[in-house]
Amino acid sequence: MELRCGGVGSQAVGRGMEGDTREDAGSEDYENLPTSASLSTHMTAGAMAGILEHSVMYPIDSVKTRMQSLHPDPKAQYTSVYGALKKIVRTEGFWRPLRGINVMVTGAGPAHAMYFACYENMKRTLNDVFHHQGNSHLANGIAGSMATLLHDAVMNPAEVVKQRMQMYNSPHRSALSCIRTVWRTEGLGAFYRSYTTQLTMNIPFQSIHFITYEFLQEQVNPHREYNPQSHIISGGLAGAIAAAATTPLDVCKTLLNTQEHVALSLANVSGRLSGMANAFRTVYQLNGLPGYFKGVQARVIYQMPSTAISWSVYEFFKYFLTKHKLENRTPY
Repeated sequence: MELRCGGVGSQAVGRGMEGDTREDAGSEDYENLPTSASLSTHMTAGAMAGILEHSVMYPIDSVKTRMQSLHPDPKAQYTSVYGALKKIVRTEGFWRPLRGINVMVTGAGPAHAMYFACYENMKRTLNDVFHHQGNSHLANGIAGSMATLLHDAVMNPAEVVKQRMQMYNSPHRSALSCIRTVWRTEGLGAFYRSYTTQLTMNIPFQSIHFITYEFLQEQVNPHREYNPQSHIISGGLAGAIAAAATTPLDVCKTLLNTQEHVALSLANVSGRLSGMANAFRTVYQLNGLPGYFKGVQARVIYQMPSTAISWSVYEFFKYFLTKHKLENRTPY
């Protein structure tokens, strides 16, 4: 921290003191620095992470939604993520993969703000309860699960609107028109029809995700310093492992969100499909065991950079905002 003193001699002394201060500060590891981080710091860093993550990866998310379709239109059948993206842009327009991004950004900001703030506070509290020196994997898993309850309560309606707009030949041209149509024809419950499935998927996903991330951080960044490369590697691998393991649940969630008419007709489902058990039966009836892993490639390709972006952005803003507040509180 710069010491602003008058005179050349004083500046030289100040620089010497500054070097000593930095050397002392360097002994304090990164994990200790944000312990004084406020709730607003966690929420701001989390919101920025969520918005950037979903904005950057949204085109891949659009492809993932379509590849998980149980009975896609012949014009919307894809063999690879890149091929799908190229075909969508060529046949439906350059901006088509981004349709619905506004509703996703609107939901991602507050959802991730609560998500990271809850995780950080629960993790710290549970580690104290377990009297664990350092990180407890059990504490990290429980904290991640609790954070998911808040996150999904905000994100589930956004997911419903987003996925309906992403589908091939979607009748919805704007998020607002989609919300109005779903509200008028299916009621408020439609926005939370897949909530239990979402939780059933995301609780194990986030438990695996957080436990893996914290474990990898212990391996590649044992001193828990601010190290962007370690956050990217740990975040990416954690996301990929968690995504592959929970793909069957994601396929069922997509079916509940989109209420894919052709697929439901082939399965002789009348009315609306609801409930995770019914979704599992319908997927198996239509595609057998391979149906549970439809779009697994797209899901891993989506989640790996998503979690890498999310963790690197979050850790950066947590570090930056905490350091900035500490500097402002330090008298010159």
